[in-house]
Amino acid sequence: MAFQDFDLITERRRNEKRQKLRKRIIIGVVASIVLIGLIGAAFFVVVRNEVDDNKKGKSPPSASATATATATATNKQHVSHSEKIVKLVCSSSDFKDKCEKPLNKAMLDDPKLTHPKDLLKLYVKIAEDEVRKASDKTFTINFQSDEEKGAYEDCKQLFQDAKDDLETSITEIGRIELKTLSQRTPDLNSWLSAVISFQQDCVDGFPEGKLKKELQSIFQDSREFISNSLAILSQVSSVLATFQSLARGRLLLSHDNSNNNKNNHSPSTFLDQTDGLPSWINQEDRRILKAMDNKPTPNVTVAKDGSGNFKTISEAVNAIPQNYQGRYVIYVKEGVYDETVIITKKMTNITMYGDGSQKSIITGSKNFRDGVRTFQTATFAVMGEGFQCLAMGFRNTAGPEGHQAVATRVQADRAVFANCRFEGYQDTLYVQAHRQFYRSCIVSGTIDFIFGDAAAVFQNCIMIVRKPMDNQQNMVTAQGRMDKQQSTGIVLQKCTIKADDSLVPVKDKIRSYLGRPWKEFSRTIIMESEIGDFIHPDGWTPWMGDFALKTLYYAEFNNTGPGASTNARVKWPGYKAINKDEATKFTVGNFLKGAWVQGTGVPAVQGLYG
Repeated sequence: MAFQDFDLITERRRNEKRQKLRKRIIIGVVASIVLIGLIGAAFFVVVRNEVDDNKKGKSPPSASATATATATATNKQHVSHSEKIVKLVCSSSDFKDKCEKPLNKAMLDDPKLTHPKDLLKLYVKIAEDEVRKASDKTFTINFQSDEEKGAYEDCKQLFQDAKDDLETSITEIGRIELKTLSQRTPDLNSWLSAVISFQQDCVDGFPEGKLKKELQSIFQDSREFISNSLAILSQVSSVLATFQSLARGRLLLSHDNSNNNKNNHSPSTFLDQTDGLPSWINQEDRRILKAMDNKPTPNVTVAKDGSGNFKTISEAVNAIPQNYQGRYVIYVKEGVYDETVIITKKMTNITMYGDGSQKSIITGSKNFRDGVRTFQTATFAVMGEGFQCLAMGFRNTAGPEGHQAVATRVQADRAVFANCRFEGYQDTLYVQAHRQFYRSCIVSGTIDFIFGDAAAVFQNCIMIVRKPMDNQQNMVTAQGRMDKQQSTGIVLQKCTIKADDSLVPVKDKIRSYLGRPWKEFSRTIIMESEIGDFIHPDGWTPWMGDFALKTLYYAEFNNTGPGASTNARVKWPGYKAINKDEATKFTVGNFLKGAWVQGTGVPAVQGLYG
C-alpha cells in the first residue's frame, strides 16, 4: 500500500511538473508573440493609408484638398515607417550612416520594399557597386616599379574573386526561401567575409609607403559596406531564427511528451560526435575521408616512374575534364614532385590522395628573398571549392633565410585536409579565405607559420615549432581578420604544440609564442590542446606597439602541458581564458557550420572533447 501511495504521489508530482512546464511554455510563447509581433510589424507591415475625412465641426474638404492631404499623410506615414525598418535592419552595423542613408532612399523610391530578404539583397548590391568603384579607381594609378606592377596583377585576380563571391551571394539570396535563410547564413557569411579578405590581400601585396596607404584608403568605403552587409545578414537571420524558435515552442506545447523522456532523444543524440568532420561534408565525402585504408578508386594516377596516367601532378590537374559531374579523384603515388601545383576555381570537388604525408610530397622553394611576392610563393595553391586532400606532404624548402615562403595557400571554400603535412619556416600555411578544416595534420614552421583570414579549424593536429634565425622569434599563428563582423578565425582544438629537435637546445634563448595579431580584429582560439614548455609565459606577442590589443580576440580553454598555464599571460583587453560555453562556439559544428547536401542524413557535428 505504501508503494501504491508513493506511486500516486510520484504521478501527482509529474502532473504538477507538466503543468508548470506548460505554463512556462505558454508564457514564453505569449512573450515571444509580443516580441516577434513588434519586430515583424517593422519588417512585414504594409503601409495603410488612413485619413479621417469627416472631422467633427468642419465641412468636407474639396477633392483636390483631400487628395493633397491624403498624399501628405501617406508620405509622412511611409517615411516614418521606413525609417523605423531601416533603423532596425541597421541596428547591428558599425557604420550606420552608410547603412541607413542608402536604404532610406531605396525605400522612399520603392514603397513596396519592406521584405527583409529584399532589403538584404538590395544592400549587398549596393556593396557590390562600392567594390566595383574601388577596383575601378585603381585603374588610374600609375604603378611604376616591377614590384608594384606584379602586386597589381595579383590584385586583378583578387578583384575578380571578390566580385564572384558577391555575385554568388546576391544570386543565392534571391533563391533562398525566407524560412531557410538562417540555415544559409554561414554560406553568405563565408562569401562576404572573403570579399574583405581579398581586398586586403591586394593591399598587402604592396611594399610599405604612400601607394599602399592610398590603396587602403580607396578600399575603406567598400570594406565598410561589406561589413554592414554582414551585420544586416546577422540581424535579419536572427529575427527569422526567433520566428522559427517560436514555431518550435508551439510544437513542443502541442506534443507534450515529458512523460516519455527516456524514449526521447535530444538533437545532439543524433549527431556524430566521433568523426570530427564539419556538417557541410556529405555522407559520400565523409566516407572517403574516414576510409583512409580503403582508398577511393582514382580517375587518374600520377607516378614519377611512368606507371600511372601522368608523371606530374600539374599534368593530371590540367587534364581534369571541364564540367565534370561528381567528385574527381587523383591518386599521387610515392615520390617527391618538384613543381608548383594550382587547383583553379573551376576545378571543384577534387579529391587528391597519396601514399602518405612523407611519401607523396610536392615541393618547391619560391621565396620573398628572391623577389617573389608572398602570394606567389606557394608550392601548392587551391582555389576550387570542395577540395579534399588525404595523406599528402607539401614543402617549401627556402629555409629561414628565404623569409616569407609559403608551402600551401588555401582559398577554397569547404576545403578539407586529413593526414597531411605542411613543412616550411616563415608563412608555411596560408589559410587565405573561406572555410577550412584540418584533421590529424602536421604543420611546421617558425614565424607566423599558420596565417591568413579563413575560418579554419585544426583538430588533432601537431604544430612543430622550428629553429629560426638567431635574430628572430617564433609565432605559431598570425590571424588576419580585418572587421569584427567577419566570421573568420583560427581554431586549434586537441592539438599538440611542440618544439622541433633543432629548437630544443636553444629554446630558452629564442622566444616562441602562440601568435600575434596580423590585423585589427585578429581572432585565434586554442583549446583542449597540449602546449610545450618552450612557449613563453606571456603566450602571445604584439605585432607592433599596442596595435589591435583592444580589438583582437585571443582565447584559451582547457589546455594542458607545461606551457598551458594562463597565470602569466598577457593582460590585453582582447585576451581571455574562456569557459566551456564560450569555447563551444568555436567547435567544428558551430564555427564551421554551413550548407550541406540535403537528404544525406542528420549532419555530423563535433563539439568539445571534454
